Amino acid sequence: MSKEVMAEAEHPPAKDYHDPPPAPLLDLGELMLWSFYRALIAEFIATLLFLYVTVATVIGYKAQSQDDQCGGVGILGIAWAFGGMIFILVYCTAGISGGHINPAVTLGLFLARKVSLLRAVMYMVAQCLGAICGVGIVKGIMKHQFNAFGGGANSVAAGYSKGTALGAEIIGTFVLVYTVFSATDPKRSARDSHVPVLAPLPIGFAVFMVHLATIPITGTGINPARSFGAAVIYNQHKPWHDHVSVFASHRSCSAKLCFVYLLRWIFWVGPFVGALAAAVYHQYVLRAAALKALGSFRSSRSN
Repeated sequence: MSKEVMAEAEHPPAKDYHDPPPAPLLDLGELMLWSFYRALIAEFIATLLFLYVTVATVIGYKAQSQDDQCGGVGILGIAWAFGGMIFILVYCTAGISGGHINPAVTLGLFLARKVSLLRAVMYMVAQCLGAICGVGIVKGIMKHQFNAFGGGANSVAAGYSKGTALGAEIIGTFVLVYTVFSATDPKRSARDSHVPVLAPLPIGFAVFMVHLATIPITGTGINPARSFGAAVIYNQHKPWHDHVSVFASHRSCSAKLCFVYLLRWIFWVGPFVGALAAAVYHQYVLRAAALKALGSFRSSRSN
């Protein structure tokens, strides 16, 4: 074996990328930064625009296809509306807030220590408020059609069980959050200079593909803010019931009870479980974060 080969074996080449340090768990210093509030505004406006365009597309399709089954954009057009808007908005806001536009994405990035707990919670609040305002604008513009065609609210379709709907939401969100991790991986960004520019494209396509698969089951949530905003403005029994605890009876489901049990059911639990699974899979299986940490610990002990 030549000396060069032996030297390379003893000293492996240095990494051509650098993983950013983990975000602090609770960074109160962010409250003093204008960039933090600018990011919150960006998340609010982006989610507002997302819900306005997509819910208006859903309502418009239902209104146009009421008398003509071939009228309107169809399910394919609805899926394109959701995927296309995510592509546009992630592209516009990625440099400001990271372009989350989804509490499940925010949770996944928090679990991977990409954002602090404070930022994650405030992002989720901004996203939910933006979703409510976006759907509210749709109702203000087309109130009759909004009330007549379900307000774009997610609910479990007839013929599907709650368990099936929950599974669809988990898998759909896993696909989305896994794509977010892969598209923004610093390892790929360092080796393919075009990856950061194209990152919004695979994320938008992931949303598009998941909608094609799950629109017939749940109307496709995979975004708790999207489902929450539509349910708040539409404010009818069926969409709210699918947000609340499985133990809540149909007759006793009032608005107050729905808020009490809000975080327990399909359109929150499904996306959050999917985001958790995607974060664990990418960080601890594909990127082997646990093994790297263990190796670093052993190396420091030996020194």
